[in-house]
Amino acid sequence: MNYFDQDLTSLHADLVAKKISALELTKATFANLRQVDPQLGAFLNLNEDAALKRAAEIDAKGINPDNVMAGIPVAVKDNIVTKGLTTTAASKMLENFVPVYDATVVEKMRASDAIIIGKNNMDEFAMGGSTENSAFKVTHNPWDVSRVPGGSSGGSAVAVASGQVPVAFGSDTGGSIRQPSSFNGVVGMKPTYGRVSRWGLIAFGSSLDQIGPITRSVKDNAAALNMIAGYDQHDGTSSKQAVPDFTAGLDGNVKGMKIALPKEYMGEGIDPKVREVINNAVKKFEELGATVEEVSLPNSKYGVSAYYIIASSEASSNLQRFDGIRYGFRAKDVKNLEDVYVRSRSEGFGDEVKRRIMLGTFSLSAGYYDAYFHKAGQVRTMIINDFNKVFEDYDMIMGPVAPTPAFKIGDEISDPITMYMNDVLTIPVNLAGLPGMSVPAGFADGLPVGLQLIGKAFDESTLYKAGYAFEQATDVHQQTPKVGGAN
Repeated sequence: MNYFDQDLTSLHADLVAKKISALELTKATFANLRQVDPQLGAFLNLNEDAALKRAAEIDAKGINPDNVMAGIPVAVKDNIVTKGLTTTAASKMLENFVPVYDATVVEKMRASDAIIIGKNNMDEFAMGGSTENSAFKVTHNPWDVSRVPGGSSGGSAVAVASGQVPVAFGSDTGGSIRQPSSFNGVVGMKPTYGRVSRWGLIAFGSSLDQIGPITRSVKDNAAALNMIAGYDQHDGTSSKQAVPDFTAGLDGNVKGMKIALPKEYMGEGIDPKVREVINNAVKKFEELGATVEEVSLPNSKYGVSAYYIIASSEASSNLQRFDGIRYGFRAKDVKNLEDVYVRSRSEGFGDEVKRRIMLGTFSLSAGYYDAYFHKAGQVRTMIINDFNKVFEDYDMIMGPVAPTPAFKIGDEISDPITMYMNDVLTIPVNLAGLPGMSVPAGFADGLPVGLQLIGKAFDESTLYKAGYAFEQATDVHQQTPKVGGAN
């Protein structure tokens, strides 16, 4: 059972008509996973016994015809806590951590009768853009196993791209859903900040993190966001804004839509083949009746600098709880309390995590706070104002997700600055708290290229409407990768 030929609508129809049971579907999913994943390493931890038991329970009570997620296998990034199922954030620090509660999004999955198959590999504590920073394994891109899948939600994107699950959930702090979705040729949505509860997401940058879905098609993505969106009293930053049915406006019609194309997103540093794919997408939207005009987001060039100060500062604060005392890794043969702290953190955290903790601690320290953290906050406001100005005249912004297609494993891991610049196009969206989506747009040298759609706050519906119209007018999403697929 791979998920290349069926979407959620057809799977749901088969489950309701009893052409297949949830138990049979779950067994077939694990059988395919065992065949495909050893080459890719998308999963850190499987939930097989509990998943099969849950599938049997769902069959016994019957599939709700009005609930498209009932009986559907899903995968969850390993920084989203799952009760009774090891959650490591791909770090030695949490190698044996078994949570005693579910994240709110996981509660919502269980309430919708979705079946959790397992936990996906990622960059440690979501810090990285290639899933090479995991303490346990490197995940490989199914289109070319010598290349990275992107990150930090690389395992989640690969699980969907290789047909192992129809839906996976990741988190996005600076592009961590959209960039791996682009590199793997799948649809990834970072919802508006506050649209989805962060309760139970192991925190990296609390003012930036957002959980979102990764799927093979736009309609599936909208259905998955329907399941997890909404206010949560456990999360003080969660919004009470009403949640529409995101699947409702998918009619393929973008006539009269006004779309902005920032010149900064198409300038130097963008691979010419990526630029060509995006220009072709622009032409396609114009053919469909939309207007696309060049605009400027002048402060977006400062996004990376501001982001790494803000995100690292928040990370240094959030990761203080991992001290070798309460839970997680503790160093052996320690001599005193300070030794427990220092050695547990030195041995438990990987290099990239340590790098960001140190950068963040420095940015927040006396004498440097005003020069760095405070200044980064002011730049963030300038970036928000840029977006607001464009959205006075346009329905949506579009551009590439990443400057290049997937790079080779090992190529950029030793150069943090180059790695950080990979997020130059996605970071401003997180700083502004806006929704952003990656939709498969074409190929460069046989590797997928994603088109990024950016919307007004709480206007995911417009992105889904535009993404769906583009998807229906092209055949890119029907291509499948070398591993798991038919190409």
